[in-house]
Amino acid sequence: MNGKFGSLEYVKDSYSRLWCWKVTGRGAVGMISKLVPQSWYGEGSDAVIVPDNPENVGHLKWMSEKYQLEILSKGAWQRRASRAAPRAPPDILPKLEEAEPGPQFQGELLDFQKKGLDFLIKSSGNALLADEMGLGKTVQTLAYLATEKQTFPALVISPLVTLGNWRREIDRFLARRSRNGRLDPSGSPASAVIRTGRRGPLPKADIYITNYELVFKRADDLARLGLRTIVCDEVHNLRSKSTQKYRAARRLAALPSVMYRIGLSGTPIYNHGSEIWPIVNILRPGLLGNYREFCQYFCYINDRGKAIVLEKRRESLRGILQQHVMLRRKKSEVSLELKDKIRHKEVIESDADYYTTELGRIWRRLEEEQRAGGEDYDKSASYQRAIAGERKAAAIAKMPHVIKFVRNIMEIEESVVVFCHHRSIHSLLHESLSSYSPTSIMGGQRDEERQRNLDDFQEGRSRLMIAGLRAGNVGINLTRAKYVVFAELDWSPAVHRQAEDRLHRIGQKGTVFAYYLIGSGTLDEHVAGVLVDKSYEIDSILDEGGEQFDQRDKARMILEHIHAGAGGL
Repeated sequence: MNGKFGSLEYVKDSYSRLWCWKVTGRGAVGMISKLVPQSWYGEGSDAVIVPDNPENVGHLKWMSEKYQLEILSKGAWQRRASRAAPRAPPDILPKLEEAEPGPQFQGELLDFQKKGLDFLIKSSGNALLADEMGLGKTVQTLAYLATEKQTFPALVISPLVTLGNWRREIDRFLARRSRNGRLDPSGSPASAVIRTGRRGPLPKADIYITNYELVFKRADDLARLGLRTIVCDEVHNLRSKSTQKYRAARRLAALPSVMYRIGLSGTPIYNHGSEIWPIVNILRPGLLGNYREFCQYFCYINDRGKAIVLEKRRESLRGILQQHVMLRRKKSEVSLELKDKIRHKEVIESDADYYTTELGRIWRRLEEEQRAGGEDYDKSASYQRAIAGERKAAAIAKMPHVIKFVRNIMEIEESVVVFCHHRSIHSLLHESLSSYSPTSIMGGQRDEERQRNLDDFQEGRSRLMIAGLRAGNVGINLTRAKYVVFAELDWSPAVHRQAEDRLHRIGQKGTVFAYYLIGSGTLDEHVAGVLVDKSYEIDSILDEGGEQFDQRDKARMILEHIHAGAGGL
C-alpha cells in the first residue's frame, strides 16, 4: 500500500513562503480536503498544501494510520506528530430506530433487527455488529447492503465452513438488480466464491466470498476489483495484528474505493480484552489510538508480554465501543420467545489406571525430548505434544462415562448434540453410539456432505449430532436439539459459547441445557477454572455484567499435573 494511496512531505510553500505539509495522491488529497477545509491546492490537482499546526497534524496522523501514507519527511514528521493535538472523537451514535430495508431485500426483519439496520446506517457502515450468536447478524448485514447506496461490489470474508451459508443467504434474501436499476426478484446478485489461492483475474460479480486463509494470497486480485464494502464475518479471526490475514484485511479495508467496513461476531474477544484493538483498527481506525497508546491507557503488560485490560478500565473501554462502533444485544434483551440457556458442570468418573499410565508414558517421553532437544523450537514442539497427549488421555479416560451420559439423554427421546475435539474421540463416539445413527460435522468435509448431515439432523432423520468443537461451532443451525454435551473442553470460552448458540438461537422453542463433562482427577478440572477466569474479563468488557494461557503456560500446568500423577511410577 505504501505510496499508492498518497505521500506526505514537509515543504516550503511557494505561495505563502511558510513551511507546510504537502499531500500528494488522488485518494489522500480527496480525504484531507474534507478533514482540513483551509488547505489549498499545490502544483497540480493531485497535490494539496496543509498549514502546519497541531490540529492539522492530528488529522494527518489519523489519516496516515488509517491509509498508510508514505512519509517522505520522517524527521519533521516524528517531531510534530508526537505533539499533535488528538482528533476529536467520532460523534456518538444517536438513538436507534426501526429502519426499513431497501426494496432489494426480499425478506422480513424482526423489530430489533430493524434497529440493527439503523445502527449500520447511522454508523456509515463502519461498525462492529456484536449481537449474541443466533440473533441474525447475517440477515441484518444483507439488509444493509440492499439499503445503502453503492455497496457493491462487496467482499465477504468468513471462516471456510460458512462460505456456503453466505451464498445461500444471499440467494434467499437479495434480489438481482439489472444494469438499468430494475429489480428482478426471480434472481439474486451475482456472487463468486473464491476457493483457490492461485492468483489470477477474478470474474465480475456483485459479491465476492472467500475465507480468511485465502485473503493474503488473493489480496492483489481483490484489490483490483474496486470494492465498496468489506464484511468480516466472525471478525475475531483478525484479533491478532501480527498475522498475514490481518495485514491483508487491513490493506483491503484501507483501499480508497472502500466506503463500508462491517465486522460481525458474537464473540469479538476470545481470550483477553486487548484483542479488540486490531478489530477496531480495521473498522474505525484511530478510535482507540495506535496500539501503543491503547496499551498505555487500558492495559498492563504481564511478565509474558501479554496486554491485559486493567479491571478498572474495562467499563470505560466498553463505553467507548458502545458509543462509537459496537452494537451488542443479548438474547435476554430483545423481544424473542427464547427460553433460558442453563449450564451444568458434571464431574464424571475417569479410568484412573489408564490415565495414570498414560501420564507416566507422556512424562518419560517429554523428559527424553527435553534432554535431547537443543533448540527452543524443538523444546516448544515437545511441550505441545505433551499438551495434545494429555488432552487425549483425559478424553479417553472418561469416555465410557461420557457415552453412558449421552445414552441416558437419548433414552428420553430428545435430540442431542455432542461436541468433541480430537478426531479419534469423534470416531469413538460415532462407533459407540452407532445404534442412534448419528450425523457428523467435522473438519475437511465437503460442503454437500456437511449440509446433508445438517439437514438430516434438523429434519429429524437423526436425533444425535457429533460435531468437532472448532468445525461445528460456527455457521450452522442446530435448533432441533435442546441438549448439548461437551465431551472435551477447549481453552477458550468463546468456542464453547459459539457452540452453545448453535442451539440457543432464533427458532429454538425450548430451554437449552449445556452439560460440561469434567473428568474427575484429570486436567479438565484446571481447564474449567481457566475458562471461568477468561469469561470474567470478556464479560466485563462486552457486557455489563482471565487472561490468555499461551502454549508454555498450558505446558507448565500440564507438566505439574503429569509429574504429580506419574510420581509413583
